[in-house]
Amino acid sequence: MKNRSYSRSYYWQLIPYIRPQWQNLAKGGVGILGFVIATLALIHLAGRLTTPFGQGNVVAIAQLSSLCAAVFLIRGIAQAIQDIYMAKAALKVAFHLRKQVYSHLQKLNLSYFETAKAGDLSYRLTEDIDRIGEIVNKIFHDFIPCLLQLVVIPIYMLYLNWQLTIAIILVVPLIGILITWFGERVRKFSLKSQNRISDLSAILTEVFSGIRIIQAFAAEDREIARFSHEAERTLQAKYSTERLKAIQIPVVGFLQALSFLFVLLFAAWQISQNNLTVAGFFSYLAAAVSIIDPISHTTNNYNEFKQAEASVDRVFELLSIQPTVEEKTNAIALPLVSGKVEYRQIGFAYKLGQPVLENLNLIAHPGERIALVGASGAGKTTLVNLLPRFYDPQSGEILIDGIDIRDVQLKSLRRQIGIVPQETVLFSGAIAENIAFGQASYNLVDVESAAKIANAHQFIMQLPDGYYTQVGERGVNLSGGQRQRIAIARAVLLDPRILILDEATSALDSESEALVQEALERLMQNRTVFIIAHRLTTVRRSDRILVMEKGQIVESGTHEELLALEGRYARFYAQQFS
Repeated sequence: MKNRSYSRSYYWQLIPYIRPQWQNLAKGGVGILGFVIATLALIHLAGRLTTPFGQGNVVAIAQLSSLCAAVFLIRGIAQAIQDIYMAKAALKVAFHLRKQVYSHLQKLNLSYFETAKAGDLSYRLTEDIDRIGEIVNKIFHDFIPCLLQLVVIPIYMLYLNWQLTIAIILVVPLIGILITWFGERVRKFSLKSQNRISDLSAILTEVFSGIRIIQAFAAEDREIARFSHEAERTLQAKYSTERLKAIQIPVVGFLQALSFLFVLLFAAWQISQNNLTVAGFFSYLAAAVSIIDPISHTTNNYNEFKQAEASVDRVFELLSIQPTVEEKTNAIALPLVSGKVEYRQIGFAYKLGQPVLENLNLIAHPGERIALVGASGAGKTTLVNLLPRFYDPQSGEILIDGIDIRDVQLKSLRRQIGIVPQETVLFSGAIAENIAFGQASYNLVDVESAAKIANAHQFIMQLPDGYYTQVGERGVNLSGGQRQRIAIARAVLLDPRILILDEATSALDSESEALVQEALERLMQNRTVFIIAHRLTTVRRSDRILVMEKGQIVESGTHEELLALEGRYARFYAQQFS
């Protein structure tokens, strides 16, 4: 993905997704409080055990041990409560975030997906959001309890001996500075690593979808070399992160060990000065030992938080992308139309200064068949893509039955425009579901009726499970002609008033083309039809043929009229049939 941002990320962006989980968080919070209070009670009991041990009082030791066991049990129950409810909250945060990102991507325009990498998008929707969910879970069930312990236990330590505690507090900032320094670098390395993995995933998606071409052109070695190069870059990025983390652990651990030795020496001096009792020292020691684990967890958590910041950056980068085609807040539902289409002074460019359509005007009357011909890049597909608002023109307006399409709801507009593309895309599921694609519900009788009109019923009934046969990924277990007839059945079931046929028969053999052409003839009855075709045999019976060149209509007429004109269309025709 282009223009990646390496700017600092903030977890507050997750607050709108965390806020609805307040009930689970409250229940988990009760568990956290119980856990911390029980931990503090165990620290206190550790000091009380020293006196009966010194006296050899078995009964007192047994009583205190039983009390410790009960506190341990309460602590374990509290920890289970916090883990269960915090995990539930974190999983729901990840679920709603994933749903939000996926829904947002559905609203983006074709222009975005023409440059975005499918593998990168998949990685952000899966791995990155999973990482965010994991880190939110860590914040709830690990980081917050550790932070609370790091507040409560030092207060208790101050109560036992404030001099010793102040001395320790002076040492802690050094460890904190080191943790912050390492964490920020871990974040930067992690962001680079995750972007490398996304690039690798994008290559895999591209290669697996084009494996036939790769093998046909004997390009396996090239692709292996390209994959190896990207995998090497990924390895180096991940290795840099792991190496930094590996250095951090012994450095911070050594400082923690020095701090512990310092505590022992200072405590011994305090006892010699009668500022601390032996029982108090054992409680203090238990507190010092208890605080090591929260510090260690906080250190590790901080690194993971910095790594997850990269995922937050990447996910919210997607959410920040705004669609270029937007529905007005006061958009109306497009009523059932007769099919009159008007293009008025249309100007359009994919890139500034490189116009594709210039001052184009066109009126298509209800039920009229209009064919668009011309060389590749003349603007034919662009012209029809403006009609369902896959793109918006920079100038001019498009009207259906006199209504500006920018004033209507996108769904109501697109449900009255059927498209049969050159390459039919089928989705995982049954054939019936693919024919009824986009319908809230469907009746099998209607699906069969549409399939019969599309010349698809016969071959469907020969499949193992008929209309309930599961199609493979992208329909690879069906022939091109079969997929195309399913696309026609899909359009028949939609029953649109306007129809776009974009090279619908160009990739078919003669037998399949005949069946598809027959189905198309049925589909085109009483509809406004735009036909894009390079094969002029498919456009001869159109009511009007428009010849496009450099984004403008340069010739218009019937097949016979254009041949008599002896212009561009006549030359195209002569080239194909010479």
